[in-house]
Amino acid sequence: MHTEGHDAGRPEGTTPHPPHQRDSEHPGYEVQDVNAGGIATFLAGLFGTVLIFFVFCFFMGKAINTMMVTHDEKPNKWQADLSQPGATPRGNKREDLTSAAEMQQRQLQSMTQAFPTPRLETDDGNQDVADLHAREDLLLDHYSSSTDLPQGAVRIPIDRAMQLVVQRGLGAAPAAQTPQAVMAGESAPAVQAPLTDGFARTGYELETIQARNEKNDFNRAEAKKD
Repeated sequence: MHTEGHDAGRPEGTTPHPPHQRDSEHPGYEVQDVNAGGIATFLAGLFGTVLIFFVFCFFMGKAINTMMVTHDEKPNKWQADLSQPGATPRGNKREDLTSAAEMQQRQLQSMTQAFPTPRLETDDGNQDVADLHAREDLLLDHYSSSTDLPQGAVRIPIDRAMQLVVQRGLGAAPAAQTPQAVMAGESAPAVQAPLTDGFARTGYELETIQARNEKNDFNRAEAKKD
């Protein structure tokens, strides 16, 4: 049995593969160049199709926005600054490719600013409490004045106020009179000092202060390296 070449192991009774022809018509490789014109035509057609698709989507979006503006209700007094959802301060035109969540957030912000006080909190109030404590810190740690103070009166920092109290002392408090019991079992209330000064930072404020201190320390360390 013939076992030469790639026909080795061929089952008996099968026709062997004909040998490859090697001549001018069958050299064993491509004899023509790549069809550059066909490839260029295909790429141009693909680019043109994508371009037409994007133009179609653009005008379709414009048509949808126009239809939505037409069907929108007239703005009320709480939405006088933004008469259309997604409108910009530069004009009453919708923004393209603006998500619904972003549009709703802007509507909520504009309504919150226009709605009369007192307003309900829209979140857990962490930032509101932090802002309140920041304003209190400004009043307690710095000199300030306001229109609710008498003419020429100035608020002084709390540390300076405590120093003045230590230097000048406090006036003697009048003797408290013990109220007489008017009912059976009634007794004079006992006043006790509070366990704290009534002020405590929230967890949100502590995390914010820690992050700010870490950032400042990092910036100072980088400045020393430079």
